[in-house]
Formats: sequence, structure tokens, C-alpha cells
Amino acid sequence: MEITSRGLWTLIHGMGFGALFLLACSAAIYQLWSICRSNGTSDDHTDAVLKWYLLAMALLAWLSVLSGTYIVYPWYRAVAPAGTHDLTMYPQLLLKSSPTTIGWHTLGMEWKEHVAWLSPIAMTMAAATFFHYGRDLKNQRYLRSAVLWFTIVAFASAAVAGTWGAMINKYAPTVGGHVYSFSQAEAK
Repeated sequence: MEITSRGLWTLIHGMGFGALFLLACSAAIYQLWSICRSNGTSDDHTDAVLKWYLLAMALLAWLSVLSGTYIVYPWYRAVAPAGTHDLTMYPQLLLKSSPTTIGWHTLGMEWKEHVAWLSPIAMTMAAATFFHYGRDLKNQRYLRSAVLWFTIVAFASAAVAGTWGAMINKYAPTVGGHVYSFSQAEAK
């Protein structure tokens, strides 16, 4: 088993930060929906846990977007030297080279480049609102609903970005860098 350093960072970005964020988001949506449905009645312990949970989710969302933007994305956009025919080291050019996959770049990567930023922004708003209002959030029905909807927006934009990322990485992965070997094949 081997993985390159670029493949490892792509894995950390998508399956580490991104997938963990999506899993955490589904639990937060359920908890926020329960609070909204019960007109804000919840115990203080649940509120305290949810407040820190939302903060951790905002951190995961930021780690996912920042690692994708500043670590993985430059490898995706690598420029091939003139005369290069094998585009496997240049994922963006590989996607653009075929009419069947150019849409993956024009729609999928555009989503990932721009719309995916809604996730950390929305989760930061949700966490900041919980920290700012604290116990008084129970008396703010519209604010509770806004926190729920911003969490849903964060989940939806991250889910679409993650789906596009998985499809793009399947066809045009970011490869290269140091190779890490986890096991050796037996010689016969």
C-alpha cells in the first residue's frame, strides 16, 4: 500500500476534515431542530455541549476549506510545461482535455472554489450566536431558527463540495510528492 504526500493531504482535507464535518453537522442539525421544535426548552448541559460542539464544527469547516484552498488546490491547478502530453500530474488540465469531463471543472471546481466557503462562514455564525446569546437564545425563536438554517446551509454546501471533490479526485487525482509505503508486497 502506498500513498503520495499529495494524495495524503487530499485525504486529510476531504475524508478527515470534510467528512468529519458532515457527520458532526448531521448531529447538530438534529439537536438544533429538537430545540426549535420544543420552543427553546433544553437543559443547560445540552446547551453548553452544543455551544462547544458548534465551535468545533466551525473549526473543522475552516480546516477543510483552508486546506483545500491553500494546500490541495494549487496542485490541482498546476501548469504543465509546453509539449506535455501526459496530463495525469495536472488534474485541472486533465479534466478540461475531454468534453465529457470539462463540466466537472466548470461546475464542480467552481462550486468547491466559491460556494464551499459558505460552510465555515455559516458555522462560525451559528457558533458565535450560541456563544453571544447563551441562555437567552431560548427566548429568541427566530434566532434559534436562523442558527438551524445556517447549519443546514453549511451542511448542504459542504455535502455538494464533498461529492464533487470525490468525483473529481476519482478521475483526476492530485498525485505526486513523496511516496509513503505502508506495506511491502511479498516477493515470489
